[in-house]
Amino acid sequence: MRYVSSPDFQHDSAERIGILVVNSGTPEAATPGAVRRFLRRFLSDPRVVELPRALWLPLLYGLVLPLRPARVARKYRMIWSEAGSPLRDLSEQLRSALTATLAQHVLAPLSLELGMLYSPPSVREALGRLRASGAQRILVVPLFPQYCGATTGAVYDQVSAELTSWRWLPELRMIAEYHDHPGYIEALRASVSAHWSRVGRTPHLLMSFHGIPERYFRQGDPYFCKCQKTARLLADELMLRDSEWSSTFQSRFGPSGWLKPYTSEVLAALPARGVRAVTVVCPGFAVDCLETLEEIAIQNRARFLRAGGERFEYVPALNAGPAHAQFLTDLIVEHCQGWTHLEHGRAPSAARGASA
Repeated sequence: MRYVSSPDFQHDSAERIGILVVNSGTPEAATPGAVRRFLRRFLSDPRVVELPRALWLPLLYGLVLPLRPARVARKYRMIWSEAGSPLRDLSEQLRSALTATLAQHVLAPLSLELGMLYSPPSVREALGRLRASGAQRILVVPLFPQYCGATTGAVYDQVSAELTSWRWLPELRMIAEYHDHPGYIEALRASVSAHWSRVGRTPHLLMSFHGIPERYFRQGDPYFCKCQKTARLLADELMLRDSEWSSTFQSRFGPSGWLKPYTSEVLAALPARGVRAVTVVCPGFAVDCLETLEEIAIQNRARFLRAGGERFEYVPALNAGPAHAQFLTDLIVEHCQGWTHLEHGRAPSAARGASA
């Protein structure tokens, strides 16, 4: 094993904090080939598909990868923009907004990088840039509000794997989740309220989260409970009665049972219950992506309208909006406590003067 250190390493270099923001990833193009490469990386991760490799890999390479990419690529083409993949573009925008917001707070010399689990820029590449910048303390911020082994767990795995080759290991902290953080719930509340102020309120709010296989939950994954708590807190902040909201799960894959109720089935059933206008928000997605822009705002909108619905509103993800960047800045400052003597937004002299 050859261990690496910063190429310009100096023993007397100034302390620097590194912030690694991590999202899932996306194909590099809306083509079957690019989608196949992405799906190969994504679906090969044991965190994502918890099946014996001897059983799963023949299915993946013999059935899924030959057949699924062309269909998924058509979906990506429906949401692709001049900037490319919405998830990549919006994640980069969020990185820029977060960098600007963090610059307003006096922490210490700081570097911030974006890494993706299954596409460029990789977690390994992003950590390498932080190492090259001289970061000796690193905070990892997975953009997954509700902890799940398939997402946050994968971040832990990839960060740990990369650090096995580092000679000088940094002091490391990871944010496991923020599903019930008051700042996150407030950002969601403000987003839904602002949407209703613009277009008018609907009688029902549906909160759709990405699903996972039910057996993951039975085996101890806390994701279902985290999603339910987020939904309850958001409903409380919006002062909704029980009949005015529901929480569901989307994006199931394969024949096994996934977390229920399914978003598509609930939306199809709402008109028969007299709910002909619905607002959908996806509180588990930090930025908009295929699962929100195509699956929810196009595919499930059509399903609701075919079932007799008359009005479907989708509330965009928090994306790179000021409220999201400010919340994440506050979260980062909160988790960096003890790494610097400077307080949030104030120099030491100001802090001493305020406490005198």
